[in-house]
Amino acid sequence: MLSDQTKASIGPGVAAALAEDVGAGDLTASLIDADTVVGATVIARESLVLCGEEWVNEVFRQVDERVIIDWYIGDGGSAEAGDVICKLVGPARALLTGERTALNFLQTLSSTATTTAAYVEAVAGTGAKVLDTRKTIPGLRLAQKYAVTCGGGVNHRVGLFDAILIKENHIRSAGSISAALQRAHDTASDVLIEVEVENHDELLEALDAGASRVLLDNFSIEALREAVATNQTYGIVGAELEASGNVTLDTIREIAETGVDYISTGALTKNIRAADLSMLFRID
Repeated sequence: MLSDQTKASIGPGVAAALAEDVGAGDLTASLIDADTVVGATVIARESLVLCGEEWVNEVFRQVDERVIIDWYIGDGGSAEAGDVICKLVGPARALLTGERTALNFLQTLSSTATTTAAYVEAVAGTGAKVLDTRKTIPGLRLAQKYAVTCGGGVNHRVGLFDAILIKENHIRSAGSISAALQRAHDTASDVLIEVEVENHDELLEALDAGASRVLLDNFSIEALREAVATNQTYGIVGAELEASGNVTLDTIREIAETGVDYISTGALTKNIRAADLSMLFRID
């Protein structure tokens, strides 16, 4: 479901994308008679999980509100090669002007959703949840995080403002893991507070300091298993464990089977290839 924050970001994001593409006006579309009306069909050229419906709607709302869009597959739905995603009818100039911007959003966000779905499927049955990161395309943070949820993933913090993630340099600056955690609780106890550790000794320090979530950074499979076992000895005062580092489709299943609660990877949002979609025009 689109959050209010994400909904609010769609209009400005689309306006910026149209501004960089259309500028003062679409010179090529102006070659078409203003009263020409066409239909168009967006078709999947490969298997994918769709995301971007509201961004496409907003593109054509801003270009020309007379464009009508009929969606056959919605966000989070699966498509195979040859499937019709949606059909559009409206002024030819408007469809030509909005085509590339609309497809750019749809291809990028569907790619994120599709990639996420593959990672989620890889850990099915383990209990581990797949998390995104802040490694997103600039300007598309909220859109890509929404796409992650369409693929079955779970959002980590949106940015630096809504959670605390204490990393190596924070720990060095604060003096220790326990000191950094104490400052975090004193400063913002009402948000998620997570601390990154790089070895078993640091994990013990974090657990003894009352950490509620611990990020296990680049732990080997054996070290992850040991971390899970150690955490279990703390019982109800143990922490949620998140694994990160060297996470790929080839490795994520083995990581999940160690018993960690979460696995985060930037691959969901940064290592993406635009989904293959095309828009075909029809003149009646």
